[in-house]
Amino acid sequence: MPSFIPASSVGARALPRQCLHTAHKHARAHSPRHPHAQRGAAAVEFALVLPILLLVFFGIVELSLAMYNKTILTNASREGARAGIVLSSPKMTESQIRDVVLAYTNGALLSLGSSTPPTVTVAQSSPASFPYNLSVTVSYTYAGLGLGSMLGALGQPIVLTGHTTMVNE
Repeated sequence: MPSFIPASSVGARALPRQCLHTAHKHARAHSPRHPHAQRGAAAVEFALVLPILLLVFFGIVELSLAMYNKTILTNASREGARAGIVLSSPKMTESQIRDVVLAYTNGALLSLGSSTPPTVTVAQSSPASFPYNLSVTVSYTYAGLGLGSMLGALGQPIVLTGHTTMVNE
């Protein structure tokens, strides 16, 4: 006579132990017979996903460096324009304004490849007094990790530009 598992108080019927044993046997039949056959599956999946993850990671790093350099160029143009518009006698010359901008960018621009110094363009009105404008533009060819180098090889380098216009005092 088969032994029975007691029924719960909710009213489920009691199942013989043989039925449970048979159900467990069927569940085992669907599991892989050789668990070591899937041992390298995780390594293969990781090898397939790793290049995509690295591409995304280095793309984020590259974009961050470019945005940082853009900020440096914008601040450098602002510093140069501010130095040029301040009421002083005599007014700063265009070469002195360029020196202010280059001093600001010297060591501040980040590049993981070869870098060139930025190009500074100063447009000073004549006369250099109120209410005339002074414009300072700073351009820099970005050479980053991969994106900047690849676009440079295709003939389209990434040129970052910062521009500031202020009214003379």
